[in-house]
Amino acid sequence: MRRKNIFKGILGGLLIAMLTPLNTLLLTSCSDEPDSEYFYTFTGEMMSDWLTSPDRPQYSEFAEIVERAGLMDLLATYGHYTCFAPSNEAVDKFLQGRGLSSVSQLSDADCDTIARTHLISNMYTTFDMIGHKLPSVNMLNRYLATDPGFDNDSNAVIVLEGLAKIKFDMKDDSVENGVMQPIDAVIEKSNSYITDLMRENPKISTFYNALLATGVINDVMLVEDENYNPKEYEPYYTGSGDTYTDSYRYDVPPTKKYGYTFFIEPDELLESKYGIQKGDLRALYDLACSIYDEVYPQDVSAPGHSFENLTDSVNPLRRFIQYHILNKIAAGVDDLTPMEVTNKANFEGAIGIDETRINPCDWHHTLLPHRMIKVDKVTVSKYLGGSKRNQRYINRRNDAKFNFLGQRIEPNDDEYKHDGINGHYFYVDDIVAFNKDVQDKIQNVRIRMDFNTVFPEFISNGLRQMGQPWQTSVDEKYGLNWWFPEGYLDGVTSTNCKLTWRRPIAVADIYMWDEFALKGNYDITFRLPPVPFSGEWQIRLGFTAQDSRGVAQIYVDGVPQGIPLDMTQRMNSEFYIGDDFISSIDDYDAMSAEEKAEYIKSMKNLGVYTHPRSMYCDNGGSGNRGWNVVYDIGMRKIISQSFIDCNQDHYMRIRVASDGKQGNDNEFALDFLELVPKSVYGSDGDGEMEDDL
Repeated sequence: MRRKNIFKGILGGLLIAMLTPLNTLLLTSCSDEPDSEYFYTFTGEMMSDWLTSPDRPQYSEFAEIVERAGLMDLLATYGHYTCFAPSNEAVDKFLQGRGLSSVSQLSDADCDTIARTHLISNMYTTFDMIGHKLPSVNMLNRYLATDPGFDNDSNAVIVLEGLAKIKFDMKDDSVENGVMQPIDAVIEKSNSYITDLMRENPKISTFYNALLATGVINDVMLVEDENYNPKEYEPYYTGSGDTYTDSYRYDVPPTKKYGYTFFIEPDELLESKYGIQKGDLRALYDLACSIYDEVYPQDVSAPGHSFENLTDSVNPLRRFIQYHILNKIAAGVDDLTPMEVTNKANFEGAIGIDETRINPCDWHHTLLPHRMIKVDKVTVSKYLGGSKRNQRYINRRNDAKFNFLGQRIEPNDDEYKHDGINGHYFYVDDIVAFNKDVQDKIQNVRIRMDFNTVFPEFISNGLRQMGQPWQTSVDEKYGLNWWFPEGYLDGVTSTNCKLTWRRPIAVADIYMWDEFALKGNYDITFRLPPVPFSGEWQIRLGFTAQDSRGVAQIYVDGVPQGIPLDMTQRMNSEFYIGDDFISSIDDYDAMSAEEKAEYIKSMKNLGVYTHPRSMYCDNGGSGNRGWNVVYDIGMRKIISQSFIDCNQDHYMRIRVASDGKQGNDNEFALDFLELVPKSVYGSDGDGEMEDDL
């Protein structure tokens, strides 16, 4: 068998990369034909040659499937593809499971589905498969789960969808138009609704029956907005001069999907820990009452509270089920916390976050109105407690004040499918609930959210943190920039506006290395994330000050918040701290706790804070992480400090106030939000202060 070096194929494809269009947008239907621009003179082996070679008769059945799907001509042209090729033995086992004896008994539609399931319109070696799913969708627009495992000879291999193992001795086989990854099983992705998959799993029947009884099942049936047509919108370009890419190009998202993520307690757990027998909804209702009556005491005497009114909005069991569901699709645990990167530029871990100082964390909206779930990846050794390192936990707070370990998200390691066309479900190791401890203690913290989690469409449509931050190319594999037309993002209204998102670029001076921005004569309003309890809260906007940016007036619930925010003013300007700004990380680290507290207090009095110390950015190789804490362009501006009702929607409006067309089209940055309770920001320097993380 002739093997070629994968790097030869990659280098040889550099010219092709400039010519290849957005494959993922073109290959979405059974009638797709390769565009003429794919055809070039070549002399090397293509994917089609690999599959049909007489040297590899053990892949002839998959080759027949690809041929019947009408995709063999595509694989004979230049492009950038990954093909997971199941052996004849794997195809035969798949056919036997369907009661068939040959590929000829499959329909053309079956062949199309099977072939597209195994093809990716980007090139991935096993070295690229570092997370729990591939960064790009397959040709059916579905993600493939990836995890490390071992083959029968104890070789470390990548396992797809918990079943198909990449063959160790044939992995990463380069062809002229991509990478061949032979596998030992046929990959199957369900085209069923996520609720249908849940119904078929007898291990979660109690939860599923409660989903039915409360009527919440009717709220989780959306799949995609069929009226959204990305072809109606042209790419948006801004000026050149960017240090990472040759130009700014922003495309509209190719899809507008809806979806849901479920966290489910298996029946066995409910019985062993809480004495709830399989299918006993009355016992589950009683458990829900013990949790939510304390959170919503005003509803205890309401008619809808009773067991006979499970579909009522105030019913405890309905609230119990709603809080288990996110309003977005997390195709794997990687989507629940910040993106993971490894072995690049001396950085490893969650993108742009110092994992030795804080646990990488994201906050997600649930279907229970005005309530969020906090998901941590546990990394900080100091407060590891009884948690497992690098595992994800829901509503965990294990620090100097409290010891709540939360609920661990379990891996999907059984025979039942967990991934449907509009959602995914995970098992958890304990009850997920918005109880009083969650409300008053666990979530009584500074809530920091990158804007890519403020809007659920990001994760549901696979837009968040695509690609590799250390690659400067703007393309399908390494990440695209997006702009969002009016009506695409839920809870957002705008006029005269281009709302853009720039993909993560390594060691950028921003949180998670990505950034939203407003451009034009914008007037935009968006719904703020909810807070867990009513009271005094600060709302802060994180961004970097730049000479090319503009000025905007900000409103909260229709009320203007102070003077317009000028994004050209840096921390060391006379507008803020001036000459008192500490510009050396060594000087900052040398300060005593009391001196730091006084310094933070002085900033708070000016309505601004530096960037968090836990943010990671390049610092010249000195080894200090979180250096943005002394970087003059990085700041968190206090937008408002007022009473917030936790049971109401609240909105922020941003209206251009620049004098004419300023800087980069009046650019106004939206990097991250912080919602901070008075228990955190309210210290006056006497005693414990808000930390700088």
